Amino acid sequence: MPRELTDCERIERSIIKRFRKELWKPFIVAVKRYELIAEGDRIAVCISGGKDSMLLAKLMQELQRHSPMRFELEFLVMDPGYNPANRRKIEENAALLELPVHIIETDVFEVANKQTSNPCYLCARMRRGCLYKGAQQLGCNKIALGHHFNDVIETTVMGMLYGAQLQGMMPKLHSKNFPGMELIRPLYCVHEEDIIAWCRYNGLSFIQCACRFTERTAAQGGGSKRQEVKELLRALRRETPDVEKNVFNSIHNVTIDTLPGYKWRGKDHTFLEWYDEADTGDAEE
Repeated sequence: MPRELTDCERIERSIIKRFRKELWKPFIVAVKRYELIAEGDRIAVCISGGKDSMLLAKLMQELQRHSPMRFELEFLVMDPGYNPANRRKIEENAALLELPVHIIETDVFEVANKQTSNPCYLCARMRRGCLYKGAQQLGCNKIALGHHFNDVIETTVMGMLYGAQLQGMMPKLHSKNFPGMELIRPLYCVHEEDIIAWCRYNGLSFIQCACRFTERTAAQGGGSKRQEVKELLRALRRETPDVEKNVFNSIHNVTIDTLPGYKWRGKDHTFLEWYDEADTGDAEE
């Protein structure tokens, strides 16, 4: 008689079997396409407690088990000041999913929420810095974050509509402040709706946004720009089902010689720099 699977084994099997097309394959596509993992890497998988980072941790764990490439993983939880219920939920889910987490205690929420202007920016910078520092202390050369396909699309559209810039979200980045450290996003090609479907299939529940400032803003009737963009894309998708895929492909196919201005390595450039030297003709003809 076959042995009955544990809850964790059942969840792991669902990733490889039931959601192979939706989760496992796009995860592997991103890892290979963007060369996110190399032999000998020691990667800190950063877990916020939400669905995305928890799934990322399991995908990375499965890849480590089945890949011929040798690399090491650390599972890092940075507590920015969660309330007791959220902290307990993270610990319970880590135990359920058999993730041996390292928890770093910080006061990021307390410090950021005292700021009267742009506390979200400060919070994000502080959290990222704490993750890099914690990863370095664990001997890691990379941190892995749980940003997915929809985060990439929404960030691109937000930059255009609200930031007056065409700017994507890179699948990997070298850290400027922590030499030798790199940030990778292995969920880059994984869709949020498929992550939600996986959670529902397994009866899993994770913490939502745990930010006290966001909770306070929502209570006062405020809405986020990201949520506005989510709703816009949802409306556009009714008429054009591939609209999000088109945005994703567009940031991989930027035609620089049709743009009047652009930035390269932090420096502003204009088409006038090469306009009189161009001999390729008008691209619009």
